[in-house]
Amino acid sequence: MPARILIVDDEAAIRRLLRNTLERAGYAVVEAINGRDALVRAGADYPDAILLDLGLPDRDGLSLIPLLRSDGDTVILVVSARDATDEKVAALDLGADDYVTKPFDTDELLARLRVALRHHSLSETTPKIVRRGDLAIDLDRRVVCRAGEEVHLTRKEHDVLAVLARHIGRVVTHERIIAAAWAGEEDPRIEYLRIVVRNLRQKLEPPGSVGSVIANELGVGYRLRSDA
Repeated sequence: MPARILIVDDEAAIRRLLRNTLERAGYAVVEAINGRDALVRAGADYPDAILLDLGLPDRDGLSLIPLLRSDGDTVILVVSARDATDEKVAALDLGADDYVTKPFDTDELLARLRVALRHHSLSETTPKIVRRGDLAIDLDRRVVCRAGEEVHLTRKEHDVLAVLARHIGRVVTHERIIAAAWAGEEDPRIEYLRIVVRNLRQKLEPPGSVGSVIANELGVGYRLRSDA
């Protein structure tokens, strides 16, 4: 059965573009034009993923994210014209899996959707070893190898990389990384997180290719890239 995608957007032209794009990619599609309709459709159609606009006529889309999330572990991909950093952080912290700003490239949107759905399918059984190109991250043994050679990481570098590896391909906010990697400790300043990520890049990325493994979502967080 093809994955079922719920489009939540009040603009007919956007819904039509998304429907055509998704159906060509082999997905089944249902639509909602406002927040009330979205909750009804989510409860009746059990979508595998929801493409959610934030500027809905009857309520702010941000307020829908916890409600849609509470009904199940459905992938939520925000597709919105709002490009402010605080909006992105709020959506991700409320439970959205990813955030794409309008106007969007349809190929990129499909790629983001595939990554989120793949992560969802593995969420109940997170692989012990996360692989990305020549990089292998053994989450249980806390061993990282690049091209078959073990890479020495500090404890905190392991902690931060493990958070990103468990959400490979998805942006993780600064706040979520800090909460997971510094759990039970005094929260560090964000500058400390940047230092840890900089050290990880020096150890895991080829020279002169900053961001090729760990991408920076400016002002929002970091993403362990799934493409190699």
